Amino acid sequence: MRILVVGGGGREHALAWKLRQSPHCDALYAAPGNAGIAQIAECVPIAPKAVSELVAFAKQNAIDLVVVGPESPLIAGLAEALQEAGIRCFGPSRAAAQLEGSKAFAKQVMQQVGAPTAPFAVFDDPEAAKAYLRTRFMEQACVVKADGEALGKGAFVCDTLSDALNAVEFLMVEGGLGEAGKRVVIEDRLYGREMSLLCFVDGHTVLPMPPVRDYKRAFDSDRGPNTGGMGCYTPLPDAAPELIERALSQIVRPVVAEMAQRNTPYRGILYAGLMVQGEQPYALEFNCRFGDPEAQVLMPLLESDLVELALASIEGKLHTVDIRFSPRAAVCVVLASGGYPGDYRTGLPIEGLEAASQLPDVLIFHAGTRAQNGQVLTAGGRVLNLVGLGDTLEQARVNAYRAAALIHFEGMHYRTDIAQTVPA
Repeated sequence: MRILVVGGGGREHALAWKLRQSPHCDALYAAPGNAGIAQIAECVPIAPKAVSELVAFAKQNAIDLVVVGPESPLIAGLAEALQEAGIRCFGPSRAAAQLEGSKAFAKQVMQQVGAPTAPFAVFDDPEAAKAYLRTRFMEQACVVKADGEALGKGAFVCDTLSDALNAVEFLMVEGGLGEAGKRVVIEDRLYGREMSLLCFVDGHTVLPMPPVRDYKRAFDSDRGPNTGGMGCYTPLPDAAPELIERALSQIVRPVVAEMAQRNTPYRGILYAGLMVQGEQPYALEFNCRFGDPEAQVLMPLLESDLVELALASIEGKLHTVDIRFSPRAAVCVVLASGGYPGDYRTGLPIEGLEAASQLPDVLIFHAGTRAQNGQVLTAGGRVLNLVGLGDTLEQARVNAYRAAALIHFEGMHYRTDIAQTVPA
């Protein structure tokens, strides 16, 4: 099979790495890819949201399967465009991807099926939103979310009424996130321990992966601004099988059934962001794709063929597939550019990649990198993902940080407490 991976981050490198291992993969392409992906696939300079260009490339190059990494092209309708061209796409339709594309839509679906989630209200008018905040959250924390696609930057956890009012002003009046913030969802803040539960879905059948915990804040002890993710780990010692089954039976499966009932069946990866209070999971949000960096710890542990899983998802045959994961542990540490998630420099040489890659039980997935004259340079905020594997979490953690100690680029920073603390 000829396979195209859409995207150019660490998630896409992990997916390409896993796809390349399949005996079904005869040729592998990536759009646009990065310096690491270029070592295992042919990279083409097409942006992930360039739907018509991606379809044209797939047709011209006889692509059999397209695996989509980021949410933007799915929300823009890439799956339908490829389907109309007779090309299989692993990812949900535009309508199904609204579970991520619209926070209000997702909350309404949760409400419809009775999934445990925080109480919420939706507003199109900023003054109405502010009035609601003043009456409900005088002394209570809340979360203000941009309704639309905000690339992970649309949720504002507000400890005070002033914080919440400022968030509404930023989103709805100042247009800080453009169209994404014209409508907002305001919900009660939930407390507990976060957990990400990613599942293969074929419209009806749900096959869960091991739960993952990620770290959003930029600095140790959950200080600093939110990021796209500074690291993660699996398995979770505090996620008993009964808890996972509760999340599946109360949240994931009912939502999948509701999407099928609406004639918008969900096929692809459904990512449930959960908050666990005691042993009760609550739904925070849904994503319509693999997480980043969650994919970087899940793909090394996946023992089943990713191509076969993708095809079974597309064809509604997941009930015929055996999904297997290694019982080992995996820890991902993200190396970021100085200043990230704010302004940062690019084009800086990266040293130590060769030495780190020689370490046992270490994988390096590139994110914001590019190659120039034989040298790998920084090209983004999150630059590299170092994944340590081990028979225990501590072994995996030691291996990831051993690799981090060998790599250097100017301004590089990373968290030192991945898999050591539970994010607040």
